[in-house]
Amino acid sequence: MTVSRLILFYVFLVMGGLTAVAMYTEFRRRRFDHGPSEDRIFRCEKCGYVYTDDPDVDRSRCSQCGLVNDAIEF
Repeated sequence: MTVSRLILFYVFLVMGGLTAVAMYTEFRRRRFDHGPSEDRIFRCEKCGYVYTDDPDVDRSRCSQCGLVNDAIEF
């Protein structure tokens, strides 16, 4: 076996190991990562407090000052 083949084998071995670690890490992240929340986002017009509420709620009361607010539309 020549030196160039040994170096090539070593490079492929290292690259294969790094690929395997990257794939394992990505699969673990996807398994434990939370999906996007369905909650609606509200911002109080009086005090500026930002909070969330259930997706079926159109208007929500601010927990800081009690003002009823509409959901933010993006």
